[in-house]
Amino acid sequence: MVRHGFILLTFCTALLGCAVAPAQERRSIAWDGFGQDPNKISKLPVAKRRAAPPAPAASDPNQERERVLGTLRPYSEAWWAVYDEIEAERDKQLGTKLVICPRCVQPRQDEEVTGSIR
Repeated sequence: MVRHGFILLTFCTALLGCAVAPAQERRSIAWDGFGQDPNKISKLPVAKRRAAPPAPAASDPNQERERVLGTLRPYSEAWWAVYDEIEAERDKQLGTKLVICPRCVQPRQDEEVTGSIR
C-alpha cells in the first residue's frame, strides 16, 4: 500500500513539474502570414502599448431616435429611415470599441482598389 502511494506521489509530482511554466516566459503567437507579424516586439514602451482608457460616456444619441421610432408606423419608409440611422450609429459605436490589435489595423483607403489573385 505504501509502495502504491509512493508511486502515485511520484507520478503527480512529475505531472506538476510539466504543468508549471516560468512566469516571464514569452511564447510566440501563431501567425497566419497576413498583416503584420504579432511576434515582432513593438518599439513602443509598455505604457504606450496599452489601450487608452475609455472616454466618459456621453448621452446616447439613439435615445431620441428610438423614441421617434416608437411613434412611427412600423416598416413604413420613415420608420426604415430612422431605423437605418439607429443601426448606423450603433455600428459606428461598435467600430470605435472593437479594435483587436491597434498596430495591425491598416489605414483605410478612400478609393476603391481592386486586385488580382494572380
